[in-house]
Amino acid sequence: MLIGVPKEIKVHEYRVGLTPAGVRELAGHGHQVLVQSLAGAGVGIGDVQYRAAGAQIATDAAEVYRRADMIVKVKEPQPVECGMLRAGQLLFTYLHLAPDPEQTKGLVESGCVAIAYETVTDGHGGLPLLAPMSEVAGRMSIQAGAHAMEKAQGGNGVLLGGVPGVTPAKVLVIGGGVVGYNAARIAVGMGAHVTVLDRSLPRLNWLDTTFEGRLTALFSTADALETEVSQADLVIGAVLVPGAAAPKLVTRAMLKKMKPGAVVVDVAIDQGGCFETSRPTTHQNPTYVEEGVVHYCVANMPGGVARTSTFALTNATLPFVLALAGKGYKHALLDDPNLREGLNVHRGEVTYRAVAETLGYAYRPALEALEGA
Repeated sequence: MLIGVPKEIKVHEYRVGLTPAGVRELAGHGHQVLVQSLAGAGVGIGDVQYRAAGAQIATDAAEVYRRADMIVKVKEPQPVECGMLRAGQLLFTYLHLAPDPEQTKGLVESGCVAIAYETVTDGHGGLPLLAPMSEVAGRMSIQAGAHAMEKAQGGNGVLLGGVPGVTPAKVLVIGGGVVGYNAARIAVGMGAHVTVLDRSLPRLNWLDTTFEGRLTALFSTADALETEVSQADLVIGAVLVPGAAAPKLVTRAMLKKMKPGAVVVDVAIDQGGCFETSRPTTHQNPTYVEEGVVHYCVANMPGGVARTSTFALTNATLPFVLALAGKGYKHALLDDPNLREGLNVHRGEVTYRAVAETLGYAYRPALEALEGA
């Protein structure tokens, strides 16, 4: 199979879908890889390194999309990229379709086969291709929030960990999953007063045990959420409904009760955000102020540490790329029900229930679509 790796074109997105090590693995299995020139430049990987690993170098994205059987990316295809996809071509990348009707329309109309990293499962309730970026985003959320709290950035001027004699910042993490755990880990390490809200008692018990009482693990109710939000200096939105739009847990009314200059970081913004006042921002203009609260809603947070993120992501995706290339997408998806969960769009049909229900498409189960192909 010929695997194509285009250069990412989303604003301030520097990650790349394959590293030279991945190219070498694919070449060793008899596949060809076509990498767009300078695709890895943003993470310090040059065309020379890709060539040495066995890749061909394409002059532009159009050549990659025209020639490749499978496109391996990082972020969702932008409109111009959707226009280059063709019927039956395999796309493997993050999609986040539920809050993005235009992208969904473009993929459906292209007739491509689109597999989303974020909905591939591991059979144990985990999301193995989302987890590495969730780890990065969770850790980044605290450093981004701490920076936004500085007075010059519009924040309330509170140092996250305080100093002897001065109370540290109050950090609220909504959601105790991978993002929430990693956010809490950094915030606790920096000396903040941390509370994590979650609706899973086993997860709260695990967090309490793991952190040995250094944070407050609190069962999430509307009352607890409203109370904790009003007292927080920094709120991290770390909720996830796989493949579906994030629930708007924090209302505008709750934000109005927050301290002036408090900060919210919405890590769920890729799925529409969990704050009523959230809207996507970029690394170029990461924050805005609403109701006196600083909002950080960058939709590709891990892109800010692109080199670390690239290697973390490709470590996780490579086995699936090898399976798709080696077996062909149909057999790979039929053989692996966890990978099959990633199939969101198949030749003009929406094959992921949450996306279909959110955007009003007819839903066709992935297995049915594959068996009928």
